[in-house]
Amino acid sequence: MSQKYEKLKNLLNELFQLDQPDLDFGLYRVMHAKSVEVSQFLDKDLLPQVKAVFKQYKYADKADLEKNLSELIAGVEAAGMNPDDSPRITDIKTRLETAVDFAALESEVYDHLYRFFKRYYSEGDFLAKRVYKPGVYAIPYEGEEVAFHWANKDQYYIKTCEYLRDYAFRLRPEDEDNPMRVHFRLVDGTEGEHSNVKAVSGKDRRFILAEPGDSGHDYIAEENDGTQNPELVISFNYRTSTLSDWPAEERDRKKRPPTQKDLVDLAVKRILDVTDLSPWIAELGTPHMVAGGEQANYCRLEAHLRRYTARNTFDFFIHKDLGNFLRRELDFYIKNEVMYLDDVENESILRVERYLSKIKVIRMIAGKIIDFLVQIEEFQKKLWLKKKFVVETHYCITVGCIPEEFYPEIAANEAQREEWVTLYSIDQINGDLITPGYSSELSPEFLDEYPTLVVDTRNFDDEFTDRILESIGSIDEQVDGVLLHSENFQALSLLRAKFQEQVKCIYIDPPYNTEKDRSQGKFLYKDGYDYSTWLAMMHGRVILSWPLLTPNGCQFVSIDDVMYSDLFTQLSQIFGRSNHIATVIWEKVHTRKNSARYFSVSHDYIPCFAQNKTTWDRVLIPREETSAYSNPDGDPRGPWKPDPVYANNYYSADYEITKPNGTKLRPPPGQYWRLSEATWNRKVADDAVVWGESNAYPMVKRFLAHVKSGLVPVTLFKRTFAGDNSRANAEIDALFGTGRPFKYPKPTLLIERLIQTSVQRGKKEVVLDYFAGSGTTGHAVINLNQADGGQRKFILVEMGDYFDTVLLPRLKKVTFAPEWKDGKPLRHAKPEEAAHSPRIVKVLRLESYEDVLNNLEVHRSETQQLFLDTSEAQNADGFREQYILRYMLDVETRGSQSLLNTQDFIDPTAYKLKIKRPGSDESREVNVDLIETFNWLIGLNIGQISAPRSYIASFQRDGERRLRLEGHLKQEESGAYWFRTVTGSTPDGRRAIVIWRKLTDDPEKDNLVLDEWFTVRHLDSGSEFDVVWVNGGNNLENLKTPGDLWRVRLIEEDFHRLMFDTEGQ
Repeated sequence: MSQKYEKLKNLLNELFQLDQPDLDFGLYRVMHAKSVEVSQFLDKDLLPQVKAVFKQYKYADKADLEKNLSELIAGVEAAGMNPDDSPRITDIKTRLETAVDFAALESEVYDHLYRFFKRYYSEGDFLAKRVYKPGVYAIPYEGEEVAFHWANKDQYYIKTCEYLRDYAFRLRPEDEDNPMRVHFRLVDGTEGEHSNVKAVSGKDRRFILAEPGDSGHDYIAEENDGTQNPELVISFNYRTSTLSDWPAEERDRKKRPPTQKDLVDLAVKRILDVTDLSPWIAELGTPHMVAGGEQANYCRLEAHLRRYTARNTFDFFIHKDLGNFLRRELDFYIKNEVMYLDDVENESILRVERYLSKIKVIRMIAGKIIDFLVQIEEFQKKLWLKKKFVVETHYCITVGCIPEEFYPEIAANEAQREEWVTLYSIDQINGDLITPGYSSELSPEFLDEYPTLVVDTRNFDDEFTDRILESIGSIDEQVDGVLLHSENFQALSLLRAKFQEQVKCIYIDPPYNTEKDRSQGKFLYKDGYDYSTWLAMMHGRVILSWPLLTPNGCQFVSIDDVMYSDLFTQLSQIFGRSNHIATVIWEKVHTRKNSARYFSVSHDYIPCFAQNKTTWDRVLIPREETSAYSNPDGDPRGPWKPDPVYANNYYSADYEITKPNGTKLRPPPGQYWRLSEATWNRKVADDAVVWGESNAYPMVKRFLAHVKSGLVPVTLFKRTFAGDNSRANAEIDALFGTGRPFKYPKPTLLIERLIQTSVQRGKKEVVLDYFAGSGTTGHAVINLNQADGGQRKFILVEMGDYFDTVLLPRLKKVTFAPEWKDGKPLRHAKPEEAAHSPRIVKVLRLESYEDVLNNLEVHRSETQQLFLDTSEAQNADGFREQYILRYMLDVETRGSQSLLNTQDFIDPTAYKLKIKRPGSDESREVNVDLIETFNWLIGLNIGQISAPRSYIASFQRDGERRLRLEGHLKQEESGAYWFRTVTGSTPDGRRAIVIWRKLTDDPEKDNLVLDEWFTVRHLDSGSEFDVVWVNGGNNLENLKTPGDLWRVRLIEEDFHRLMFDTEGQ
């Protein structure tokens, strides 16, 4: 085959994700399972169609004619004749003038296909690079007044950064006593020759082994976190590589900095050369075993380094509509790169016909390649947009909300006691004659004394949690906070059904598109696309959060100078420029940075956009400075303060006022009266004028009772008003002591001020933060409620490891006590503060996009294979080709657990997924919380969650062989018939009950038991519902009486429909 054919085939292997067999994660694993079949399709079916199509045209092949001509000339000359006299030779020469060079034509088609797909593809992503003429790109434009465009505007940003910051794996995964855990950790560049290396736009950044330091191998060390199993930490920098990254002995011979592959090879060599960590090095140096069980020609260390670097280099985006995009671009490419109208105008009919046939072949083959690429991309999009399972639910409940009957069990729980000692230092509480003190065996009286102690149900078994939830009742009414450990796009998608138009205020502090945030792994971007990657990330999330706002709600976004203008334009595009309320300028630092190259930046921006400016509900900021008001003359109207009657600006016409001694008075030179003459006279008549002892100029009384209850917010937030960075750091230090577990938080006072401008104190309004970080927004809501008795609620979304190490402990701490120092409470909550602390905080953990990929199973049935092997299916454009190009991935992954295998709904407590530990290659099998997932899918406002109950039943058949219950159901813990219900209301106000049951292998008995259970528990008790959800086929509709309007719906059907519903995404 020609060089251009091989070049195209290699590109298609990359496009179809077949070129890196060592990458066994994500979709690569799925594609590798089909690699043999897809490669064979490329080699033997698809690309040979180019030659086959050209053969359909009745043109002479130039190569064949030239061969015939050479043979004929040789024969004529051997006979002693003149070739020019041969009519056959003359005829062939004439035909050669119009003959087609099929080889060149084929090669040209391959080249055009390569150039077209290479133009738009870059390391796993398709980017709009439409070239109109050299150096100029064309962008879609629909005639709007102002068009705002970025390179990947039509794509979903899917990077989570968790693998950039941390990546871990076990060398001995089966050995619980000594798993030998290895941890790749991203660290800031050390001072030295690389300290001034910054990532430059358009320059690729690499993972580079950290500096060797004094030991010669500081980049690798054994660390122990207090457990018996140490871990090996290997440290990397993430920056642009330089020539100095080559070993000293090779540096002079090199002309370019090392590539990522070079750096991986260098890292492997340097690590394996370390001598004083021999057990670790020996394991890292053993050969890697590929998925098929074969031994690779590289070691385990290299395999994981390849995986680590690849995860953060490939696949940043999923295209929203790749098919239309590539087909539109193909038309553009053909018109501008293949079809030159000037050439066509002057060509013969035969050449024009050949010319058009070439275009037809390019379009046909490109169209089939596009079909396959669309299949891959649409499959990934389906997985990305799918609502994610709730894989864990637990509750943080203050003791004061729990019935006292549970206190003995809580007090006896050792894990909970240890957590309270760690979080609250309760072991330092001394008792007295009245107040119980701490003891290693807690008493119910101790719990009663401290009602803001937070009980985390994670410390208890499921049976206890189920009982306590049932006893509380009105669950959602008492849930004052929801925490979601999840990628924020997925969390916002799941929140929509329940919280659409329910959120009054959104505040987010996203990662800034700065070198600092990028180097610390807060924001991962595609090299050369840092600004557009950031905009794609923000757009996908803001557009999902917009429908959650109430009609009178608003969103605040913290940002710096770098991205403010682009962010403002993007928010204007989403919310509408007319809905811009204001942009707050916050003074974040008060010290000058003398090392600044230009200006020392001391501010951030916080643009505020309303869902609808005309209905936005501005709230006045409460007044705090009332000490200026007093009542020295005992005025019955209450405290007042003096206000001057003149000012620099013109307020009213000039007039004279009369002093108490009868003399006339005008404003001082250059000044004006602030009051009109009529208003002045009214003030005099109301005895609201004060002259003072000098009688120089009067003052008017401003009564506190006449002043507005609050202040109109201003756009300049001084640090004295809203706090600054140093205050934020001090808050973290006060809560956690030394060691500061979170860098660069925002001060709670800043968020409090923003909330005060937009959320009413006395209403149960919701504040959302989907870049929650250390939990400052939740802390601010708790502070405000404790201070003013408010009823505000919060929703926080965060995916980082500090969800468990900072955010959740922080909220538990400030719920327990309002003031802290050095990680210990300064005082306990007062009764009024305790009464307005969070009652219940629900904590959810969602399945990740990578979890979805890792739970995919590829399976083709024997029947499917037999049909694909039939001769009728083998033709070009036949069934086999259409199946491979368009349907294979979707069909053969059906039934995978992450794609909702409803067959496993027979036991709602046993639906399992393999869930990865964040930043790790370690996974564990967990039971998915199907009940909680479904509650979110239907947007259920939960009233009560019942504890599970099991029953036994006896059966007999009557004379007509119909199965009947013998007696009544009997509740028994080991019973085969298990039920659990959730009651509440749907977003449209319908009263609902969701019935979950474990199904046996006898549907007849299952449904007979269901009918009896439902009749006794709900119909006979007078319960009223509008909709009943139940898993498994059933006969409940048969229990309806005339006039009953309730409807029965299958959980499996609505679960599937709602999980894959992509409206608004």
